Amino acid sequence: MIRLALLRHGHTSWNRAGRVQGRSDIPLDAAAVVELGAQRLPAPWDHAELWSSPLERASHTAALVSGRNPRKDDALIEMNWGDWEGRLAQDLRDDHTCDHRDIEHWGWEYAPPNGEAPAALRARLLPWAQALKHDVVAVCHIGVMRVLMAHATGWNFDGPAPFTVKRNRLFIIEIDGHDWRLLPDQIRLEPVLP
Repeated sequence: MIRLALLRHGHTSWNRAGRVQGRSDIPLDAAAVVELGAQRLPAPWDHAELWSSPLERASHTAALVSGRNPRKDDALIEMNWGDWEGRLAQDLRDDHTCDHRDIEHWGWEYAPPNGEAPAALRARLLPWAQALKHDVVAVCHIGVMRVLMAHATGWNFDGPAPFTVKRNRLFIIEIDGHDWRLLPDQIRLEPVLP
């Protein structure tokens, strides 16, 4: 059995503005760099293998909280939001000609126009996760985390999610072959001691 600890990247200017980010390579904003620079991975996660999405906001977060450069894998890149990328999420909600839905109404096959469905993310994420041989911290994106945690809990993007993705916390999935389990407790990053 191995444990996969998921950590969401820090804030960007697009996050704070409510803009759909997806695969756009938006860097961490200055406040996030300061905040993450004052935190670190707790033991024993500070010695686990470190992976990240190749997008700068994720790899920079990984380096800030670990003091190491992560291994990067394209499997961990955020979902493709297609035609909605870069748009304000509120504008999408307000546009009655748009099929923008809340996550609890997606199902595995829902996708933005010219974008990627959760099922497509799962198809690229599971081979990466199943190949892991040691405990891993993966710094990635909310879409990636939702798909992996949905797989671990059996949630099918229909109805309220059985988890909430928050920043500066590790979400731990135990993987034993094809048996996955999301642990109920999250682990907070620790402050860097002076």
